[in-house]
Amino acid sequence: MPLPRTPSMRLDGRRALVTGASRGIGLGCAAALAEAGAHVVCAARGREALEEAAGAIVAAGLSAEPLVLDVDDVAAAGAAIQSAGPFDVFVSNAGAARHAPLAETTAADFDAVVSVNLRGAYFATQAVARGMIAAGKGGSIIGISSQMGHVGGIDRTVYAATKHAIEGMTKSAAIELAPHRIRINTVCPTFVRTPLTEQTFANPERAAWVASKIKLGRLAEIEDIMGAVVFLAGDAAAMITGTSLLIDGGWTAG
Repeated sequence: MPLPRTPSMRLDGRRALVTGASRGIGLGCAAALAEAGAHVVCAARGREALEEAAGAIVAAGLSAEPLVLDVDDVAAAGAAIQSAGPFDVFVSNAGAARHAPLAETTAADFDAVVSVNLRGAYFATQAVARGMIAAGKGGSIIGISSQMGHVGGIDRTVYAATKHAIEGMTKSAAIELAPHRIRINTVCPTFVRTPLTEQTFANPERAAWVASKIKLGRLAEIEDIMGAVVFLAGDAAAMITGTSLLIDGGWTAG
């Protein structure tokens, strides 16, 4: 009796774009895709840190290149993506956070977070999807969302609003892109100790709140995100689109 064969987790011959790839989760995603065989275009705003990150991937014997790109500048980012593409895989990771209570949120902070997390992510996804459609090969788009796209959190009204919006965008985009064999999903981590979460852990009350919510009893590590991204990028996830993979240590379980 012939046995079914597990789909490969390899990404050899594929080209991937990762935004916010100079540090933290973005760098981890870029390294993971490169380890799986993809050529990774690492994108971020700061040239020096970006070139260092891409250089570290290349120094490890893997394939990567830097691309200076700011998703907040929609026109320039779209042109850069079009020029560097098309891509088989896109990890939309660039993000911003300015946490404050609802009653104290300023319009400037609101606009800054929405501009990167929603507007920038939306139009970067649009630019990549256009290239994928034109190439006619299908592809995988992965948004780095958050568990805060599924629940609420203290001081996170704006941040959670953008992540809930990304979840809705993903579901609608999945319907539109499916005829082109383009899958789109999100990865939703719990708290990972990165520069983006330093403000939270500097506050003992907020740190205790986080510790009380994660059922597995620890923060997520960047490595916890990397495997999920490789899985969603490749053939093993060929029937998965329009959904989210929660890497939250049980936070949203109740």
